[in-house]
Amino acid sequence: MKRNIVIITGLSGSGKSVALKALEDAGYFCVDNFPLTLLPDFLKLLPSESDINRIGIGVDVREKDFLKEARHIISSLKKEHLTEIVFLEADPEVIKRRYRETRRPHPLGNNLDEAINREKQDLSMLRDMADRIQDTSNMSPHELRHWILTNYSRERDSRPSVTLLSFGYKYGIPQNIDLLFDVRFLPNPYFVPELADKDGLHEKVRDFVLKNPETIELLKRLSNLLEFLIPQFIKEGKNYVLIAVGCTGGRHRSPVVVEELKKTIERFPVKVTIIHRELA
Repeated sequence: MKRNIVIITGLSGSGKSVALKALEDAGYFCVDNFPLTLLPDFLKLLPSESDINRIGIGVDVREKDFLKEARHIISSLKKEHLTEIVFLEADPEVIKRRYRETRRPHPLGNNLDEAINREKQDLSMLRDMADRIQDTSNMSPHELRHWILTNYSRERDSRPSVTLLSFGYKYGIPQNIDLLFDVRFLPNPYFVPELADKDGLHEKVRDFVLKNPETIELLKRLSNLLEFLIPQFIKEGKNYVLIAVGCTGGRHRSPVVVEELKKTIERFPVKVTIIHRELA
């Protein structure tokens, strides 16, 4: 009997526990830190009529010597079952921040720089074999959970997913972007005293940004571009598109532009997700 097997792996601090829990919520029988070498025997022990036909396995660097057999084991699994590897990663600075916030020790030691670099090396083979590589640097636990449910729930939405992300250049450019638009040339509400403490979701900030001729022309040109590109992405079979819009601080102009571009993209048969990174 062919079973659906999803192996969740990746860097410590990238959200593997959140992803595995979401996979469990999607109806998978999940086991964390399960030795891959034991997985074939575990599957053989399951009766053919067993209800356990969707299985999620959490694999990380704690397996150590077991990882040496991973390539052979996974190759064998793929011949007999519908097997997929999801590799989660994040920017090293983000991982270090998450460890500082949780005050949990890294499994490879307290020197985070050394631990992260060593883990990347140890897991490089699994990353090379991965069917999906997801950078979670800009994802909240809720957004990561939504991503897992969108892709693995029985009721999964088959439409392509388009994510619109607003961000501030002063905090770094997001990774894995498909399209990047810089709107720092637009007049900045930050320098208007009554608007500085408000964000781009506030009506007064929105009106300030949208009343400018530069904004009107920009949105017209970007909408025309997206009206051309989105159907091409759909035709190509692209399942996920990340469009980032950046201004200086990510709080005023870029959120306004993202909310306006959403109106254009919603005309197409795609799922639209909005992330305002600096407003989180």
